[in-house]
Amino acid sequence: MSLESVRAFFAAHAPDVEVIVTEASSATVALAAEAHGVMPAQIAKTICLRVGDETMLVVTSGIARLDNRKFKDRMGGKPRMLGGEEVLAVTSHPPGGVCPFGLPAPLPIYCDLSLKPFDEVVPAAGATNAAVRITPQRMADLVGAVWIDVCQ
Repeated sequence: MSLESVRAFFAAHAPDVEVIVTEASSATVALAAEAHGVMPAQIAKTICLRVGDETMLVVTSGIARLDNRKFKDRMGGKPRMLGGEEVLAVTSHPPGGVCPFGLPAPLPIYCDLSLKPFDEVVPAAGATNAAVRITPQRMADLVGAVWIDVCQ
């Protein structure tokens, strides 16, 4: 269902963007970089976090790490990563396929500045072997993301 919701999202909002399904798993940054022939930094990893009662998605470069101080200063609280079952319940996407596209309900979405240096990034697309190639700005525009600086 998750891959289909992402395909439906792109069909409705960006029909020129192709959802790429590979034989190989792209469930980790390293596997995704290998499967798509890009640097690990170009993988746009989506993490599902909770601050207080608010659940959100933060999309970062594949090699970026959250900076807890920057995050707390910007978002007003300490981030807590959601477990796999919670992530699936909130996004409809399995761990390894989490992305900001085709969500069952709106969530706040943030893109970290670590994505900006790249002409193209490769976020997952709702399955552990699916992704898209897209510019960071277009991805942010399509999902209504806010740009933030919360990584080291």
